[in-house]
Amino acid sequence: MDPLLLAVEWWWIAPAVVGAGAVTAVGARRRGSASGRRLAFDAARDDLKEAQYKAAERRRAVKLAQAEHARLVAERMASRASTAEVSSARRVLKQAEQDARAAAADVRARRVQLNVARAEIPLASKRERYPLARLHRAHDAITARWMEYETDPAKLIAYPTMSDAKDPATAAFLSASRHAQDLRPAVGTRTTTEEFAAYRDAVAQLERTFDVAEYATKARAAGRDPNAAPVWQDTAQQVFTRSADALDKAAGVAASAFAAWNARNRPNADPETDAPGTEEPKPKPSKIWPVPRRDS
Repeated sequence: MDPLLLAVEWWWIAPAVVGAGAVTAVGARRRGSASGRRLAFDAARDDLKEAQYKAAERRRAVKLAQAEHARLVAERMASRASTAEVSSARRVLKQAEQDARAAAADVRARRVQLNVARAEIPLASKRERYPLARLHRAHDAITARWMEYETDPAKLIAYPTMSDAKDPATAAFLSASRHAQDLRPAVGTRTTTEEFAAYRDAVAQLERTFDVAEYATKARAAGRDPNAAPVWQDTAQQVFTRSADALDKAAGVAASAFAAWNARNRPNADPETDAPGTEEPKPKPSKIWPVPRRDS
């Protein structure tokens, strides 16, 4: 066969081989990312993107709440909205602002977690340094701490609620423990970024619930109420509530005074209903000039 015709007929082989090699390299990189070193970094990067999207949504919600609050304040000045509606819009605005601040704090925390995950990418090929292995060790450490309350007779007597599934804090911990165990990937299996993120969040929730349960049982052993809020917190909440009520009342009084002032300067206004009067204005009597008398 003519070599020229052979080259023309099979020209696509070289590009296909190059493309297959590139796809294989990308797939190997993704498998390596999903199965080992970069799991925590990829999950933290996805979390940061999600947190940034939620923060943008919260900022837009604040702008909408501000516009609605300004509209109702103007309507109240014109006596077309009530003080309760203005107060409701103010509460919605405060809640939106709080949500926006929380979302911004979440973005900052996710950015720090991303930097930490980037720094913790292991350079060596030792499996015990991989993010999933570290997560397994954290999970096992929490389980071991709880087992001390189950197997140590002294702790079992001193802190009985740590073994009582009817206690709310202990029940929450046991539920979180089951959830984390269900999401725990087996050793040596391929784990996706989503599965790693779900297991990571479950272990973090497990740590929080264990801390709450441990604090509650130690507080009861010391004769304290674990659910009691500090005195300064209650006082601050009362002061804040009273200040908000005083501001609402002051805004209502100011709006009523402004409406009454507008009604007083409005022609033909009824001061009782702040509306134009229904009676027609009486015409002013014309002035009659006296006719001079003629002397006869």
